[in-house]
Amino acid sequence: LLDSGNLVLREENEGNYLWQSFDYPSDTWLAGMKLGWDLRIGLERRLTAWRSPDDPSPGELSWGFELHNYPELVMKKGSKKFFRSGPWNGNFFSGMPELQATPLYNFTFVSNNSEVYFMFEMIEKSAITRAVLNQSQSQYERYMWVEEKKEWSMFLNLPKDKCDSYNLCGPYGNCIMGESPLCQCVQGFKHKSLQTWNPEEWYKGCERSKQLSCLDKIGFHKFSGLKMPDTTFSLLNETMSLNECRVRCLNNCTCVAYSNSDTRNGGSGCAMWFGKLIDVRQMAANKEDANSQDIYIRMPASEQAVKNRQKMKVIVIVVVAIAVVFGVLLIPYCICGRKNLRDKMESNIMLDQNIELQSKDLEVPFFSLATIVIATNNFSSYNKLGEGGFGLIYKGTLTDGHEIAVKRLSRSSIQGLNEFKNEVILIAKLQHRNLVRLLGYCIAGDETMLIHEYMPNGSLDSFIFVKSDVFSFGILLLEILSGKKNRGFICPGQGVNLVAHAWNLWKECKSLELLDTCLEDCCIILEFVRCLHISFLCLQQHHEDRPNMSSVVMMLHGESLLPEPKEPASFIGKRLSLSSKNQSPSTNEITVTLLEAR
Repeated sequence: LLDSGNLVLREENEGNYLWQSFDYPSDTWLAGMKLGWDLRIGLERRLTAWRSPDDPSPGELSWGFELHNYPELVMKKGSKKFFRSGPWNGNFFSGMPELQATPLYNFTFVSNNSEVYFMFEMIEKSAITRAVLNQSQSQYERYMWVEEKKEWSMFLNLPKDKCDSYNLCGPYGNCIMGESPLCQCVQGFKHKSLQTWNPEEWYKGCERSKQLSCLDKIGFHKFSGLKMPDTTFSLLNETMSLNECRVRCLNNCTCVAYSNSDTRNGGSGCAMWFGKLIDVRQMAANKEDANSQDIYIRMPASEQAVKNRQKMKVIVIVVVAIAVVFGVLLIPYCICGRKNLRDKMESNIMLDQNIELQSKDLEVPFFSLATIVIATNNFSSYNKLGEGGFGLIYKGTLTDGHEIAVKRLSRSSIQGLNEFKNEVILIAKLQHRNLVRLLGYCIAGDETMLIHEYMPNGSLDSFIFVKSDVFSFGILLLEILSGKKNRGFICPGQGVNLVAHAWNLWKECKSLELLDTCLEDCCIILEFVRCLHISFLCLQQHHEDRPNMSSVVMMLHGESLLPEPKEPASFIGKRLSLSSKNQSPSTNEITVTLLEAR
């Protein structure tokens, strides 16, 4: 029995396995286990659910690959399709974006003349995860072992909603969660019978608004963010470009749609569909998501021409409007430009003369403006890492190859030179594992900049370990959701701080009153409630009740049930007077910034 859980039979002096249990899975999928086909010997590795938790005999629910020209995973109840993954697009299966690489594990998909399989391998060896096919729930479930609680925690389940049901909307139907009715016709199609159409009879699907024949002039309309249709009647050519694929489909009267089979590196390969397009749903909230797989559906040329003319009108109107606005703005800019340039040069001369004197009090190196301009490629937008109320952050590379992060403070700041020097001195003396080290500063004209050590991009759980840090993350998450700062916040009429205020709303089922008004138009309510739930778990009074950061990452990635939070740690704040005479006269704008690499 290997550490992976694979029971193997092998000869004493040879590494080849004569037999292994991973070739005959039951209801559980482990790291290193191939799910799919060995075409050389005709072996299928397919998950089959237990009949019940107490009965390990094979149930009717199964999960494995269907061997089409363009293979995909299919969940079946008996012989009937129940859920379909969609084809692999180079990054993930088009209908299962949840099953893609995380900081804890990655996935591998192989399809050639010898094998077709899908498997996952652990990156973080200390983490333990497994996937199970659940007969009673009719779903695929992924669990993570939580060491603190000595139990398995589910963080992903499929199918995840009603639109995942196989062929719910029928031919040329598009299932869109949140819409009413749930099923819509793909653009260019209509319900089969508008007079007798019943929202409960979605399975009848749609038909073309204008019928096509092989003699008609045709074009293709692009659709983004969709789960690719059932590939039972499809062809795949991995060597063709998208343009070659279009020509091939255009010349074949029975070709209904085409797409790149691989979305990586700008797209490659050719997939073509024949017959009716079924089991389509809207996947991406943003239909122009860079990771989504575009599909081009055959349409009459007349309909395509109308759409093109409408697009052209919009483009012309936008271009003319931009030209007029640009012309109006350009005149005062030219007038003020010369004056601003002269004032800036005079200011630079005066400040540069005092730099040496000013830097004597500071214990960190001074960087010249020329050095920073060269390092950041003249503050190129390509090197921009982020921004906030303090200003912008850029990535830079010094002439010796050392990478830095430049915090360029906003010119609108009321912070004076002395306050800036105090900030430099203070940050230079701070040392903490979660703070990025200050390397130096720059003062030139009206430019004030802090030069930090560059921190490569990564997951927060790589840096946040102890439960006190998790508590701080909970505060940060709560501030993001509410748009309010915890420090100094006192709820009117209640005298409680932000944590206690949020908890009171949670208990009264009024959590949406906490939502930042800036997020109202773009926020998904279920995600907001889940994030608020996670913040309460991070804010528990006793550190042993708080999750570690790796568990928080899994909670944010998945959709599993979360443990019920206890009352979070909070305290009653003093009521603060809003009178201007009680406000602090300080103009110090010291900020604590987490630098995030591109």
